[in-house]
Amino acid sequence: MKNPHDIILRPVLTEKSYDGMADKRYVFEVAINANKIEIRSAVEEIFGVKVDSVHTINSLGKMKRQGAHMGRRASTKKAYVKLTKDSKGIEFFDSI
Repeated sequence: MKNPHDIILRPVLTEKSYDGMADKRYVFEVAINANKIEIRSAVEEIFGVKVDSVHTINSLGKMKRQGAHMGRRASTKKAYVKLTKDSKGIEFFDSI
């Protein structure tokens, strides 16, 4: 089993993610090779909550250029995690 802290990289703190916190929906940037089952178990283990559903999205990195050279930023993966109705919220987000 993988380390949960290697799966959940960081929270995504945007206006859209703040709006979902009232409905117990949280957004995390996760490891690019993590699947939904691993993400669910990692969130449950790290924060001590019950996860209802997990939706993921892959974002291709933007093309950038430095002079004549073109390159691509790193691709990312985000997970939208919805908690069950009877689950408590995540304290980290409640303090924001």
